[in-house]
Formats: sequence, structure tokens, C-alpha cells
Amino acid sequence: MTHVPVLAVEGIRKRFGDFEAVRGVSFDVRASEVFGFLGPNGAGKTTSLRMLMNITRPDAGSVTFMGGPGMDRRLVGYLPEERGLFEDATLVDTLVYLGTLRGMSRADARAEAKRWLERFEFADRMSAKVGTLSKGNQQKIQFLGAVLHRPALVVLDEPFSGLDPLNQELFLDLIGELRTQGAAVLLSAHQLTLVERLCDRFLLIANGSELLSGTLEELRARAAHGAGEVVRLDLRRAAGAPVGDLGSSLARVLPGGEWRAADGREGLVQLDLALPTGSDLAPLMRELGASWRIERVTTSALSLHEIYVRAVRGASSAAGEGAAPAGARSA
Repeated sequence: MTHVPVLAVEGIRKRFGDFEAVRGVSFDVRASEVFGFLGPNGAGKTTSLRMLMNITRPDAGSVTFMGGPGMDRRLVGYLPEERGLFEDATLVDTLVYLGTLRGMSRADARAEAKRWLERFEFADRMSAKVGTLSKGNQQKIQFLGAVLHRPALVVLDEPFSGLDPLNQELFLDLIGELRTQGAAVLLSAHQLTLVERLCDRFLLIANGSELLSGTLEELRARAAHGAGEVVRLDLRRAAGAPVGDLGSSLARVLPGGEWRAADGREGLVQLDLALPTGSDLAPLMRELGASWRIERVTTSALSLHEIYVRAVRGASSAAGEGAAPAGARSA
């Protein structure tokens, strides 16, 4: 049995004058899934989200919601990047108003608003005005307004903005609950460590076009020419060893490999290598052992942050924008 995605986006495009902001982006978001929609500033993410929400119309392509055209706003929750709260309204009245816009009765909206405000420790501030809240607490209210009506699809544009680490963890838990309850969540955010912990699949775009898509393991397999892990070596030049060029040594043993070297603490050089999973390090160790003392070796899988940086730099280089070379310096 084929399950129809909650949201299916096919080849959407948007042009502003001579500038094409979104260039044929396609993806789908399924029930009980958190989908990460990622990219650098100016990549076309917010323009894409506005097309999904019918705030602006695509020049081409289609957006399908629950198998049909158009977006039923009663079944969608949207947290925009920009705040849109009335600062003179009370917390409870704000949520009741937002709930009724999504088809809730005033009584149901008020009951849900009070339940959520108590959970967020606003029980004694329900009659406080929105304008008296901190930026982070206003973000909480805006988030509640997006989920109060228990939508089938939740679209979150930079939900962690203004939140301290404790409240970031709170939002992670809440978004995870939405997934457990069967909602489809489309998440766009720059806090990649949090996004990696939360999302089931990802789409990375740059310059309005797709760069990479899939699960984290699939992204690792496709990024950096198949590099699946990062090896860090803490090096110290061996006493009496001839002065050598670290870059030349690496080029001999890792032709075409990606590496970065940086000065660490207490005279150490930290060397980071992007390698295919399971690479043989013995030739590298022998090459470095002539001039360097290897004090520590650690390995880790490529993080979402590292995949993102490599992919976006590669796209910028291909577009002629001038990315810094991987081996930017040699020690």
C-alpha cells in the first residue's frame, strides 16, 4: 500500500524580476516525520515556505496537501520566521484568536490555550500582555499558536530563534511529540546540531536549487565524494625531525583527499581529514611518523554541520563565487 504524503512539492519556481529565487525544488513530507529544509541565507527557503502556505504563488510547479490541490489552513500550523503577535493583547486572548482563525470554537481554543500556557509555566501570566515578554517567551507563544489546533502539517521557520539552551531542548521535545502524535513537520532552521538530532530526512538547497536530499546516512554517503567520517590527529613535530610540508605529505598519501590543519593548544597541530568509512590509516601514519609525533587519533561520522559546509562551499565554488580550498594551510 502506498501512503500519500501529507505534503508533496513538485518543481516549484519563483522569480522576482530577473532573479530566480527558487529553481524547481521538489520534496515531500510524510505523517509522523520531521523533515529538515536547510540552506544558507538567501537560498530560497523562506520563499519556498511562503509558496507552500499560499502567501505567494509559484510561477511553476505544484503543491499538493493530503492528496489534493490547495492548503486547508484548518489542518496546517505555521510558525513564520518574522514575529506577528499583537503586543497589546494578552497571552490567552492571543492564542484564542489564533485558534479561531484555524477553525476552533472560542471555548475549545480557550481550553487548549490554558492547558498549553500552564505547561509552559505561564499559568500566572495568562493575562499579561505579549509585549511584556522576552523575545524567547514571545517565540513560545507564537509556537503555541501554530500547534494549538492540532494540525496535520506543522511548518516551522526558524523555531529556535531567541531561545536559550533549555528552551531549545523544550522545543525539541515538543516537535518530537508532534511526530509521535502523527503530524508531519517541516522544519527550517540554522541550528544544525539540533536539526540533526530531530529530523528523519533532509533537503539541502543553495541558490534556489537542490544540493542533497535523503536521510543523514544517505547524505553522508553522497557528501564530499563519499567521505563518511572525520579523522582528527593531534600532531607535534618530532624533536630533530627535518622540517617538512604537511600538505605535501598528505597529497602523497591522500591524493584528492580533503583536509584541514589548525594550530591547537600548547603547540599542537590539529589535522582533520574527511575519509571514506573504513579507510586504511596505516600509510598516513607511516608518512607522518617521519616528522611528527602523533599524540591522539579520534574518529567520528560526518556531522550534518560538516556535510552542510562541504556541500554549500562546493556549490559556491561551482557557481564561481570562490570557495576557500580544503587544504587552506599547511603546518
